[in-house]
Formats: sequence, structure tokens, C-alpha cells
Amino acid sequence: MQVINQYHIIKDPAHGGIFCFKNILAALLLVACSMGFAQPRIKVTEAKKNFGFVKRGTLVKNEYEIVNAGDQPLIITDAEVSCSCTTVDFPKQPVLPGQKVMVVVSFNTATVYGRQDRVVLVGSNDPKGPVKLRYKGNVSNK
Repeated sequence: MQVINQYHIIKDPAHGGIFCFKNILAALLLVACSMGFAQPRIKVTEAKKNFGFVKRGTLVKNEYEIVNAGDQPLIITDAEVSCSCTTVDFPKQPVLPGQKVMVVVSFNTATVYGRQDRVVLVGSNDPKGPVKLRYKGNVSNK
């Protein structure tokens, strides 16, 4: 249906024209914005640990609880350590939204002594970047 007035022809908004294009554009923008907010988010329950005093040669294990606080699956991709005395065990499968997993950091004190303060960077698909896991303590030389 077309309406003719003295200035121009107006198309029926229900059957296309500029009004239909605006509705499609608005729907696409809404979908794009909602997808931009859907993402994983890595959260550490307790990021700092203190193992106290141990004798040299002790294997110290610290467990860190990781929670996916986002609304998309979280994938832990890697862990960066500062020395070969530290190893990290983390789940290789995706962590679903709301799910909790454990990351185990093992510290072999055979080659170190004195005050120790170490950081492990855990990488994931969280767009905010890696998280820091920190542990510290004292290793006696006896």
C-alpha cells in the first residue's frame, strides 16, 4: 500500500522500506552487544599462600581453587613459572561457568634456601589476562 501526498511517496512501514532496515540494524546491534559481554572470567579464591618454615629438600604443594565466574567455558592454557624448581598441574579440559577446579603448584626446595617468594602466572582465554598465584615461606639449609 502506498500513500501519495503532495511531497513524496510513503511506503507502508509493515512491508519494508527504511523502517524495516532500522529494525534489522537494531536487532543486529543487540545481538552483537550481548555477544561482547559473554566471556569466561577466571577467579582465584585465595591467590596468596604461605608455606611457613620447611627443611631444604621438602616438596611443598600449594592448591589454588579456580572458579569460572563468567558465562562461557574457561580454558586454562598455560602456567609461567620463574624457575625449574616449580611445576604446575592444571586441568586441560574446559571449566564450565560456575565450576570450580584446583591448580596445584609444586615447589621443590632441594636447590634453594632462605626466604622464598614466588609468583606463577596462569594464562587462560579470559580477556583480562593471566592471574597471579603467589606463594612464600622459608627454607632452612639444615
